[in-house]
Amino acid sequence: MTTSLDAKARLGLTLIAGGAVANIYYNQPLLGLIVAEFGDRAALWVPTTALVGYGLGIVGLVPLGDALPRRALIVWQCLGLAVALLAVGLAPNLASLALAHLVVGVLACAAQQAVPFAAELAPDASRGRVVGQVMTGLLTGILLARTASGVLGAHLGWRPVFLVASVLALVMAGIARATLPQTAQTHPLRYRALMLSILHLARSQPVLRTASLSQALLFAAFNAFWATLALLVEGPPFGLTAAGAGLFGVIGVCGAFVAPLSGRFTDRKGAKPVVLGGSLMVALSFVVLWAGGAWSLIAVALGVLLIDIGMNGALIANQTRAYALVPGARGRINTVLFTTLFVFGALGAYAGSQAFLLVGWPGVCAVGLVFSALAVVVAARDPHGRGA
Repeated sequence: MTTSLDAKARLGLTLIAGGAVANIYYNQPLLGLIVAEFGDRAALWVPTTALVGYGLGIVGLVPLGDALPRRALIVWQCLGLAVALLAVGLAPNLASLALAHLVVGVLACAAQQAVPFAAELAPDASRGRVVGQVMTGLLTGILLARTASGVLGAHLGWRPVFLVASVLALVMAGIARATLPQTAQTHPLRYRALMLSILHLARSQPVLRTASLSQALLFAAFNAFWATLALLVEGPPFGLTAAGAGLFGVIGVCGAFVAPLSGRFTDRKGAKPVVLGGSLMVALSFVVLWAGGAWSLIAVALGVLLIDIGMNGALIANQTRAYALVPGARGRINTVLFTTLFVFGALGAYAGSQAFLLVGWPGVCAVGLVFSALAVVVAARDPHGRGA
């Protein structure tokens, strides 16, 4: 097996992580356009099914990276993504649109093959830094996806966004073949045994459980915000277009670049202070958004910056400590961590959307504040100390 991560492979993994995960977020600034065609229920079902699908992919596909060559898995998932994105762009009704988004979510977990691949190839002393670099790509993809789709959707409509994304998925498959190292099958486990071992990891690793829960609560808050932001800023008093809604992703990219810094600090000092600080920052973001988000775009922009810096910093720390637990099981560790995240993420998107429809923007802020406050409690009560 290749035991080092050269610059070409690191760049390839960074591009794939960002490019793959972007596909489940293209819909969010386009919700106003999609709702205009398919009705109000689209605002609930489209973002939720994409996130649920991503969680299913993390459960069902990511563990295979511990048993099969990850490069081949990434290539095939990108090819499947191209087909699923084409189906989204051609969907004739809400049911087919939601189903296609579910499949897109499943296959977009290629991003979650990339991150443990980087952790597997990185030296122990710099694992946090390397994970942070690849995660910068993933997090930038999440945020710029909204900007790109918002701008393109405002000029061409929502369907061309997904047709372009289908072509980009084919490009990612080519990048994977050209840049990633070939690795041998490392754990010849049958699929059933592989899946059962995930349950054993969750039961036997308290650090993994703590990391998963604290980050999942933050991700629920994150998705409650982003799943409803377009609905806020496209309505009164702001009246922005889908392009304007998407531009908030540019602000969030500033938060993505905290990832390498978080990784370096975690390598030196441990994860707990990073996770606690990030959780407090996310909670503060919802205080700002509640106080001024309904009438001030400056408050919304500040909230975006705080929520992304806080969540991304905590995420790198939680990933780094989790990947260090059982070196031969990083794909399955990733499955435990990110399945928990995306179950809570789907819950957060659903709760935020429902709160917006029932109460308006204060309801979204209340949902986000509750989730982030619970994350602060989990981080503060973390018993694992520096080793966490």
